[in-house]
Formats: sequence, C-alpha cells, structure tokens
Amino acid sequence: MPIDPNTAVGAALPSTEFAWTASDVLLYHLALGATELRYTYERDLRVLPTFALVAPTLHATEPPRVRFPGIEVDLAAALHGAQELLVHRPIPVTGQARSTGRIAEVQDKGSAAVIITEHETTDLAGDPLFTTRSSIFVRGEGGFGGPRGTSAPTAPPTGNPEHVLVTPTLPQQALLYRLCGDRNPLHVDPEFAATAGFSAPILHGLCTYGMVCKSIVDSILPGLRRFQARFAGVVLPGDTLRTALWPTESGMRFSTSVDDRVVLTGAAEG
Repeated sequence: MPIDPNTAVGAALPSTEFAWTASDVLLYHLALGATELRYTYERDLRVLPTFALVAPTLHATEPPRVRFPGIEVDLAAALHGAQELLVHRPIPVTGQARSTGRIAEVQDKGSAAVIITEHETTDLAGDPLFTTRSSIFVRGEGGFGGPRGTSAPTAPPTGNPEHVLVTPTLPQQALLYRLCGDRNPLHVDPEFAATAGFSAPILHGLCTYGMVCKSIVDSILPGLRRFQARFAGVVLPGDTLRTALWPTESGMRFSTSVDDRVVLTGAAEG
C-alpha cells in the first residue's frame, strides 16, 4: 500500500511489555561473538548497552513486518538506515519493562522513503531504562509527497585516528544473531537475499552495531551511555571490522570499514 504520511507521522505505536532473563543476555552476547566471562557467565554478568535493542523482541520467531499506521511495505525493500540508543542507567541482568513508541518522521527521498520511529522504555514502576530512535530506508516507496528531511552525512573526522579496533566476525555470525529475535530471511536465505539485490545473505546491521559498540565499551568507554550510527554499507558474515576512533568533547567519533569500504559511522558518548 502507498505510504500515507498524514496518517503515519505522529501515530502512536502499540505499547508492549516484555521480560528478560540472564539466559537471554548470555545468548545475545554470544551472538555478538563475546568470549569474556563477564559477558558469558551468569556470575557477575554485565549487560552490554545494545541489549536494549533486542530485549523487546528477543523471543520473536517470525520475520518482522514493516507495518505501521499509514505504512505497509515489502520487507525485501527495507534496510536499517540508522540507529540511536540512549541508556539512562545500567540494564539489569533480569527484568521487566514497558515500551511506548511513535512514528516521528516519514521522509520522501523521491526513489525511497525513510521511516523514523522513537521508543521510550521504562521499568514497570515507570523509571526510564532506555530511549531508541530507528531509521528504516525503504527502496521504491518515495514519491508520496512528504517532506524530504535532512540527510547530509556528517563530515568524516580529519587527521589520524587515536584508536583503531579490529573485530572479526564469524562465518556463522548471522545464524547466531537471528536467534535474538530478528528472523528476517535476508540474513539466512540466499534466494531472499538475491530478491533484495544482494549476492549472499548479509549480516544484521544491529549485529555490526552491537559488535562495534562492544569493542568501544571494552577498550575506551566502559561507561558508554549513548551510541548512534548510520549504516553505510553491507557486512558479510566472516568479514573483519576495522573501527577508527577520534576523540570529541563528550566521547568518540568513529568510522567502521571492511577492507576499504565504510560500513558504519557514528558517535559514542560516556
């Protein structure tokens, strides 16, 4: 169906309640390739900030749908465009939470659409846990007459990076990560990947996002609270991620590459 921006923009998304256990956290960490005991053993377990992005849908077993008020698009045309995460306090090892969301923007890029959603998540007492803002890029769904929005990429940092972090991905990385609630066939089915325009199943953008965030938490910003990134290129399972970092007043700017291709750019703050 065509996108109806008048219906979509500002529309509330269904409120959800969800719960998680230490086993869920352990599975997520393993799906990111974690080997350290602080991430893989329930005793003294530490929860990575990006667990926030899978916790609400961790037990989903069906492919996701791109269906919102005024919006219904083909999953094969949709890609994750950008993701921002703000963690208000450390995520507990076990817990229950409530998430409320809305469609913040729908941008008309001409040949494509960008759908931006925002979610606020609290514990059941109403105390804030984390805030997320997600951008979905949908090919072939532009031309509906909505605002174009801003899309100018941030200028890359100049000079040599202060840190360079190297993170290998596993050939089976996408097969592990899909067990964390993202059953999009783009990441496992060669025929579906070909329909979407890719030569092979690709790694989940949020898996790359989580692996890069983990490397920054482990090496530079153990108290990371905000992590934002734009997905700039495709990562295949088995690729090696090279993340260059430059200091800022509040944290770090970064650019992640595979070989000479930039695949993720963004910022991290403590």
